[in-house]
Amino acid sequence: MVFIFNNNEFNSIKSMEGHVMSDFNWCHGPQCHEKHTVDRVRGVKGSKVLRTRKIKQNRWNTNTQWEFFCSNHCQNDFWNKHARDIIAIAPRTECLETPIHDPKKETHTHDYSWGRHSYTNTKIEVDETR
Repeated sequence: MVFIFNNNEFNSIKSMEGHVMSDFNWCHGPQCHEKHTVDRVRGVKGSKVLRTRKIKQNRWNTNTQWEFFCSNHCQNDFWNKHARDIIAIAPRTECLETPIHDPKKETHTHDYSWGRHSYTNTKIEVDETR
């Protein structure tokens, strides 16, 4: 493991099988590099490109989808393109069920100057005994 100190911040670069991993990931959105935003513009005058965004790895996005996607749009593009391939990894052939107690309904009524308002709350509890 290599340790780097920049501006009093501690960053680690993990080494896996001889490859150095940075503390950034490239966005996995299939059209990320096609979005017309100024933060994606890179290159020298006369040779500009739109580049996929880099995503800094930090405590906020560790072990979440935000480790790999810069926006909801990029995440949705990825899901729309690769959903069938992802589902093929672990297909679901049966439904899942969670046992519950009979739901309990509570009706609440409030009187206001303009009239009466009622609403119902339904309490659903998991049955841990089954």
